[in-house]
Amino acid sequence: MIPFQALLLFALAALILAITPGPNMVYLISRTLSQGQKAGLISLLGVIIGFLFHIVLVSFGLTAVLFTIPYAYTVLKWTGALYLVYLAFQALKPNGKNIFAVEQTLKVDAPSKLFSIGFLTNVLNPKVAVFYLSLFPQFIKPAYGSIFFQSLTLGTTQLVISFLTNLLIILFAAKLASFFQKQPFWVKIQKWFMGSVLLFLAVKMALSKGR
Repeated sequence: MIPFQALLLFALAALILAITPGPNMVYLISRTLSQGQKAGLISLLGVIIGFLFHIVLVSFGLTAVLFTIPYAYTVLKWTGALYLVYLAFQALKPNGKNIFAVEQTLKVDAPSKLFSIGFLTNVLNPKVAVFYLSLFPQFIKPAYGSIFFQSLTLGTTQLVISFLTNLLIILFAAKLASFFQKQPFWVKIQKWFMGSVLLFLAVKMALSKGR
């Protein structure tokens, strides 16, 4: 079983992923602002099913890779650290995109299309795949028990955090968009906080010991 402290650290990384601007967030906010909360919630359901798709694939894949390929852990560790540095740069770079600066006038789509687009947006989102493949191995150790079960535990944690975060964004999309447009100073605070946490996680990951 993964130690509670390690699970909390992973939860923090998952939260940072959830609030980092990306295809999923832009799509959900766009749909909510243009077609209402119901459309946003249907789209979110598709996104969540997309997460399940990634979780199952990664859980089976990591179980095989970590036991069969020498130095796989080291490669994944540094890949994850570099990826977090990249995300930090994206958050801190000047003139970064405001997460609420999205298209608000989209055509009305049927629920089935909203769901399918949300699903495909997530399944085809490289950020999610790289997050799973690079960060999961940092918190998985054979001493904790089944690698497959540990992967599912991490995946479930990330899934719940992503769902709750995006749900709040959908429910308050219009108010949040209006607030950040009127108070750009808070956008800068959010960016610097996000970038600092990402850099901290990257350093911690790079300095972590192997198995």
